[in-house]
Amino acid sequence: MSSDYHFVLRGTDEIDETAKSSYFNLPALDVSLAFPQATPASQFPPCASDYYQLDDLLNSEERVVRMKVRECMEKEIAPIMTKYWEKAEFPFHVVPKFAALRISGGTIKGYGCPGLSITAAAIGLAEVARVDASCSTFILVHSCLTMLTIALCGSEAHKQKYLPSLAQLTSIGCWALTEPDYGSDASALRTMATKVEGGWILEGQKRWIGNSTFADLLVIFARNTTTNQINGYIVKKNDPGLTSTKIENKIGLRMVQNGDIILKKVFVPDEDRLPGVNSFKDTSKVLAVSRVMVSWQPIGISMGVYDMCHRYLMERKQFGAPLAAFQLNQQKLVQMLGNVQAMTLVGWRLCKLYEKGTMTLGQASLAKAWISSKARETLSLGRELLGGNGTVADFLVAKAFCDLEPIYTYEGTYDINTLVTGREITGIASFKPALSAQRSRL
Repeated sequence: MSSDYHFVLRGTDEIDETAKSSYFNLPALDVSLAFPQATPASQFPPCASDYYQLDDLLNSEERVVRMKVRECMEKEIAPIMTKYWEKAEFPFHVVPKFAALRISGGTIKGYGCPGLSITAAAIGLAEVARVDASCSTFILVHSCLTMLTIALCGSEAHKQKYLPSLAQLTSIGCWALTEPDYGSDASALRTMATKVEGGWILEGQKRWIGNSTFADLLVIFARNTTTNQINGYIVKKNDPGLTSTKIENKIGLRMVQNGDIILKKVFVPDEDRLPGVNSFKDTSKVLAVSRVMVSWQPIGISMGVYDMCHRYLMERKQFGAPLAAFQLNQQKLVQMLGNVQAMTLVGWRLCKLYEKGTMTLGQASLAKAWISSKARETLSLGRELLGGNGTVADFLVAKAFCDLEPIYTYEGTYDINTLVTGREITGIASFKPALSAQRSRL
């Protein structure tokens, strides 16, 4: 047999590449070199998705944010993301790199925060998501939920005490609203806060809480047993009675460390109750902004997938020609590009409405629902274009395809967000089944 590698496997014995190399004193086989089909995503493709020159809509500050985040992500994250995604581990060593970008805290002014426009903050998050969605979710949870809740609903003492270290990423935050039995119906949450001398006792459970396995502080929402209203509390990671267990076996956002939180008689001093959270409606102030930001995650993911597919089709050959030469492939690529342009325009307009102070919750919900839906379509087309390589993480598309699924669901599912918009345009809330329908099932 005319091959440098000739192995005989007997029975069910398995020999991996490292063992083969050791046995024959040969170097380990680099699959990407042995099978040169196209450049993998570890060498991230240049941006090819701004077909309508939408960068012209950005001011100089926003362009600076875009380029510094893009450079960092392509240099620091692209080479390692597949490895960490496959292991479902978070690359903690890159946190100082994120801190140096000065995007943590987004639109918050003062307290060491960057005070960006919401457009600049959204563009920055999209550029993170363009390379890796997990890293963008890490920043979203830390910055757009935890920090923003403290900025909007905390006391002046809270802001001075917590925001500077969070802005520098020397401390990490997480945001705990969802519970095992209450996801879309989050306003019905059952975690309880009981007033005691000098503070509060928290009892309950939370689920799907990003960053919770390593966060230094946790913003916890619980029901006040006296008023029956939702309040917010700041809990520290070493507080007695608090445990967080990593949720295993996720198919998407695998680098994000989502946790199941259990609170057993966790004491929170009075000074760590957030005075601006006195009902579930108060969480809407945060959720409205976070839905603007979440809308830009699918935009960024779709940009990266389009860029990858564009390069791949130019490099990969079949039937003696580049894949880009075939009509069906061009049609799919153009459809992807059109989606990215439309998604970006909706996201940009949403930011401008927020900056004018006229954005409604329904507008934010529609943007999140529609953009994530179009991103699903875009990534599905990309998956088709890459054929078999569309099922491996090395070429980004399979990884992004899986990462989009949790984003399609969190911060309000597609269905819930459409109902929020539906309520706004009709004046009729349709979240709960009619009482007669409930009785008919009894």
